[in-house]
Amino acid sequence: MSFRGWLLLVIVSLVPLVWPVRAQTFDPRLAVPPDSLNANLETLPQRPDSLRQRFDEARLITRLKAYSRRKTIVGRAASALFRFTQRQDEQAGLDAVLLDRQFDRHNFKIVRRIEIRRLDAFGYSLTDSTRRPRTFLEKSGNALHIKTTRSRIRQVLLFRPGRALEPQALAESERLLRQTPEILDARVLVNEVTTTRDSVDIEVLTTDVFSIRGGYEVGSATAGRISFGDDNFLGQGHQLRNSYRYGRNLSSNSNERPQQWSYEGRYTAPFRHFVYAQARYRNEYNYRSGGVSVQRDFYSPSAHYAGALNLNSYDLNVTLKAPPEGEPYIYYPLRYTVQDVWVGRALRLRSYDLGYENPGRIIVSARVLNTAYGAIPNPSPITIPDYKNEYRNGMLLLGTVGYSVRRYYKDRYLFGFGRTEDIPTGTLVSFTGGYETNSAMPRRYFDVRLATANFSTRSGYLYAAVALGSYQLMNKKRRWEQGLLTTELTSFTKLYHFGNWQYRHFLSSKGTIGLKRRPGDLLQGITNDRGLRGFSPAQPILATSRFTLNYETTLFTPLSLLGFRLAGIAFADAAWVSDKPRGGPPFRNSPYTGFGLGLRFRNEFTALRTFQILVGYYPRGLNAANGVRLFESSRETVTFNDFGLGQPGTGVYQ
Repeated sequence: MSFRGWLLLVIVSLVPLVWPVRAQTFDPRLAVPPDSLNANLETLPQRPDSLRQRFDEARLITRLKAYSRRKTIVGRAASALFRFTQRQDEQAGLDAVLLDRQFDRHNFKIVRRIEIRRLDAFGYSLTDSTRRPRTFLEKSGNALHIKTTRSRIRQVLLFRPGRALEPQALAESERLLRQTPEILDARVLVNEVTTTRDSVDIEVLTTDVFSIRGGYEVGSATAGRISFGDDNFLGQGHQLRNSYRYGRNLSSNSNERPQQWSYEGRYTAPFRHFVYAQARYRNEYNYRSGGVSVQRDFYSPSAHYAGALNLNSYDLNVTLKAPPEGEPYIYYPLRYTVQDVWVGRALRLRSYDLGYENPGRIIVSARVLNTAYGAIPNPSPITIPDYKNEYRNGMLLLGTVGYSVRRYYKDRYLFGFGRTEDIPTGTLVSFTGGYETNSAMPRRYFDVRLATANFSTRSGYLYAAVALGSYQLMNKKRRWEQGLLTTELTSFTKLYHFGNWQYRHFLSSKGTIGLKRRPGDLLQGITNDRGLRGFSPAQPILATSRFTLNYETTLFTPLSLLGFRLAGIAFADAAWVSDKPRGGPPFRNSPYTGFGLGLRFRNEFTALRTFQILVGYYPRGLNAANGVRLFESSRETVTFNDFGLGQPGTGVYQ
């Protein structure tokens, strides 16, 4: 077992020993001996019962503090493992609109100097300037970590020395820094001491994330998943991700033995002006793909232009229809390449307040997508009598017109255990039209998307989105095909209090409904982010339509032992699928379900990150005989969707 596995085992064994956190009190009347004749029982000091004395957590911590100061092996181990300085979380800015107006008086002043202060991953805090790395683990972690370079931080800032400070540039720069995977938290402030009537000095403070990541997920004695990556390679903000699964225990009704391993990896490099380049590769049973891309999104409401260039190659084995029960699936080769390029322009709406920009944007964009097939399915007419060759080389031209409003709120204690988190809200309405040319029959494409979100600490968060798109053949019948209906709902309640206990409910759902899809169009299962967390099916689940529903309750307890903060998790997941070749509603079949409990840990005295240990029960479909699986997960409860309009699209069917 790895070091991380032993550490999780020790933590789980300590859970039954936890006690509620109690504040220490002091009564000045007890400083002198009371009069035993006139004092009441509440004033008299109570002698503890030696037979029924409760566990004294404060006394244990005091003893550990004393041990940590010793030069012995036990003392050094206690000093390396525990941190005895309580965290002081910043309370300012809760439920505050991020695009606030606190720096309005500095708008259009000349930026004179920019001072960047970078803090390492362990032992530092933006809210406590006296905190320093002290333990062996903190110092060792910082020794392995390379701090984010100043040049990388300057890439994210929306202001430059010698230029006028645009409205909202400071608040937006702070948000963009927090959105990067290599930065944990950030502050962008004005040095009011050195600021003059026409110029400003700006201070940028950042705290890094320990970017090296790795994990091992045990599926069985001969199966598992190994992952490794770095979100800040060489301190330049480069991202490296690798995931390898082995012993997948896939079976087939034919004599063929399926590929029992899979690999997925990608490398992303950032450049100036928010340009990102990426290379990616994926290899698993009946699916291989690779590609490169260069892109720049509408990263902020202040962005005027966006665009991307993508080159992708796919090598698949697809099945055109489900065989009769008891017979094997028949797979056919499918190979093709895709070249994709798009460009967009954001038009600002007029604002009648010179110090505040109108958040609404009119966005227009255009896209050219070219698909070339190298190998296509060629079944015999006897096997599939009604099959027609629908895989043809073609070019798709798309154009989008949309209206976008983006606002951001900042809050704490949603998912990051104290770090500042940005919550996007707003409205998005878009219409996409397109025309596809191919060797057989040209087609038109239409797509409509609607999305909205709202947030309040009193009522919680609600996000809803729906999109409908489809192709139309340009023949006499004007038949529709390859349609896709997607729905999404994300919601969480406010934080409820029950004494010292706090809890919050989360609910989310995603629907991917295929409408008159082509033979061979299949979704990529219902595991993890696509449906049931922790679900590992014995055989691939083929689906042309999918609807998932995820519920979770997170209970933040007052239990603490040596700084280990504990949260309980209960979840219930369900996924409805349809395996009909053309798609359709997925609710005709019984759903795949998953139920479970788990623990989420966060240690306030050590430099450990948040992790979860979950036990799930799956009534059907799991490769385990009893349907029970123990797994560790770092999956976030919900994910936020921004309201920036990106490339014109045809709907993601995966």
